[in-house]
Amino acid sequence: MNVKSFGQRLIGAATALVLGAGISAGLGAPAYAQDVTLRMHQFLPPQATVPAKFLIPWAEKVGEDSNGRIKVEVYSAMALGGKPPELISQVRDGAVDIVWTVAGYTPGLFSRVEVFELPFIATNAEATSRAFWDLFESDMKDTDFADFKILATWVHGPGVIHGKGEGVQSLEDMQGKKVRGPTRVINGLLAKLGATAVGMPVPAIPEALSKGVIDATVIPWEVTRALKVAELTETHTEFAGDRMLYTAAFVLAMNKAKYDSLPDDLKAIIDANSGAEVSALAGRVMQEADKPSRDFAVEQGNKMVTIDGAELEKWKQAAQPVVDEWIAEMEGKDIDGAALLDKARAAIDGYSNQ
Repeated sequence: MNVKSFGQRLIGAATALVLGAGISAGLGAPAYAQDVTLRMHQFLPPQATVPAKFLIPWAEKVGEDSNGRIKVEVYSAMALGGKPPELISQVRDGAVDIVWTVAGYTPGLFSRVEVFELPFIATNAEATSRAFWDLFESDMKDTDFADFKILATWVHGPGVIHGKGEGVQSLEDMQGKKVRGPTRVINGLLAKLGATAVGMPVPAIPEALSKGVIDATVIPWEVTRALKVAELTETHTEFAGDRMLYTAAFVLAMNKAKYDSLPDDLKAIIDANSGAEVSALAGRVMQEADKPSRDFAVEQGNKMVTIDGAELEKWKQAAQPVVDEWIAEMEGKDIDGAALLDKARAAIDGYSNQ
């Protein structure tokens, strides 16, 4: 099934129903008795792009495809407790059945995934998400993710620097600025670019900006509306060219024992709603949501800055040590980082040129 047809089915799924602290999906009019309830936990409010346009429709579609035998309850904004970095342990330990999370929220756990977060590697979210799934299958399934049933892997669109006041208009403007980053690799990038990197998950950004804990944040456009970033900052720094400054890697992960406990026909439903096409769709959904959020910031009168030409080359040179050091770190873990990077680049370029 291609991305378009899968996406049409996903978007056409029934509207989710509010159920207590979460959102219950797939209730419909089942042809069979309900066999299993799966609890999905994620860190953003339900109106944000990924829950509203991907996770909740995905949950509904699983319910529909199973004729009501699977019910997926989506609990948003950490409604089941804990903090975003704890999501991966919650699903591994069986406290919840499915999570959507940033792989890098748990530094060191998913080393190979970091290849997709390296600077100026990713092109667009759909192509890079396809490449991510390919490398998951070939290099990560039985290593980094051996303890999980991974349903989808994807990345967001171009990372943008959103700053207060005059923000960031040149590499020199990064010097000394307190800039929020989401993961170990991206925080390392910010440090190489001269900033003081402040690691924190997405939900903490609005308070950190409003209280002056940070001067700026890196984050894609699509989630800025939900977080009111355009209201809390004045300047947005984008990067020219076909390579992103950075992107972050996401996984939709299921408890392995829970998946294994399902009857074969219900496993088939989960499998049919997993994999390369689902990953590509998730990436595309995120990047397509960039434009309306960017348009909103423009309407607010915020300033847009584009880093290009000779200035862009300065950023690339400053960022290269992040790549070199990551390869050396991977060697210390008996991972051939250089080969993994070459494979990731080749896959990204191959899908980008289709």
